Amino acid sequence: MNMINRRALLALSASMAALLTAAPVLAQETTPAPDATAAAPVKDFSIGDPNAPIKMVEYASYTCPHCANFHATVYKQLKTDYIDTGKVHFTLREVYFDRYGLWAALVARCGGDLRYFGISDMLFDQQSDWAASSDPTVAVQKLRTIGLTAGLTNEQLDACLADAAQVDALVKHFEEGMQADQIEGTPTLIIDGEKHGNMSYADLKAILDPKLGG
Repeated sequence: MNMINRRALLALSASMAALLTAAPVLAQETTPAPDATAAAPVKDFSIGDPNAPIKMVEYASYTCPHCANFHATVYKQLKTDYIDTGKVHFTLREVYFDRYGLWAALVARCGGDLRYFGISDMLFDQQSDWAASSDPTVAVQKLRTIGLTAGLTNEQLDACLADAAQVDALVKHFEEGMQADQIEGTPTLIIDGEKHGNMSYADLKAILDPKLGG
């Protein structure tokens, strides 16, 4: 489980300036909208029936190897067996350990409700590729490729990656959620208000089934 500490938060704050420096280099110049300085409201993206009997929240970082493994070995089965069948309403809350993870979140969120979870799947599946680069320019270009593959345009990605106000809002939202739920590492699951650490699918199933009368 990746652990969160104050050093990581300070490094992330410093990385915000790097984001604003890197994004214009990688993107074509665009004319900002008149209200470009105002951040869009921050939302957590959810999937599944809002009236499902079980509510599950996952705190995860796109650069966390344990999170990538969880999504490969647990989440995909969870989605098939519980989310798609209306038993679990699932919410993903992003954790930002570093600027790469923050940039990845901007790309995922750029897809909106229609593409967010599809892009998230691609980010986790391809984490060993884009997150492994020591060159931020290469990392962002690979993230842009993921966004383009998901159906976003270069113009959309330009705007999302250069949205300074949204970056600030996301970091504040992340810090507030982390403090409120006392998150110390990723992945962390909150199932019907009860906090759990990383686990296998069998262990997760053992928690969910009794709640469903199984």
